[in-house]
Amino acid sequence: MIVIGIDPGMANTGFGVVRTAGERMVALDGGVIDTEADQQVEKRLAKLHSAIGELIRWHEPKAMALEDLFFNRNVASALSVGQARGVAMLAAAEQGLPCFDYTPQAVKKAVCGSGSADKGQIQRMVASLLGLPEPPAPDHAADAFAVAICHAGTAGSRRAAAHFGRPRVGTTPAVARQRLAG
Repeated sequence: MIVIGIDPGMANTGFGVVRTAGERMVALDGGVIDTEADQQVEKRLAKLHSAIGELIRWHEPKAMALEDLFFNRNVASALSVGQARGVAMLAAAEQGLPCFDYTPQAVKKAVCGSGSADKGQIQRMVASLLGLPEPPAPDHAADAFAVAICHAGTAGSRRAAAHFGRPRVGTTPAVARQRLAG
């Protein structure tokens, strides 16, 4: 399965394309899409949309994994990240590609085992998991690879759940035990 991970941002959007085969993961492509700060916002968004659409057409991933919006105090930054997320999701939707969101903490936990891992730890673990000779740089690319790894690692669980579906009401083990005991 091929997954494209996106770390959205107006100035720098990281992307990482990962292929999984069984337990093995390899990096196919990764980097950063840069936009110029002096350009109009709509032109910056158009560049992101075009570049992400081209990556999707080239690599033909089965899913797009995005880092969820983390809002701290800078409202303007949160809005621009939201706009970048929106054009990435639009590019995916135009290709019929499903999108999945992961919080920064979930990504860090999936890749490093701790939801409080720092940027350096993420970069080193991404390199280790993907067999790269050195950590990916800049950190936006590493974060995009990390979100792709997070998705790829949970895809098997989602496929199994989809195959078996949700349990019917009253058929879960806890309910069955209650019926037998009662």
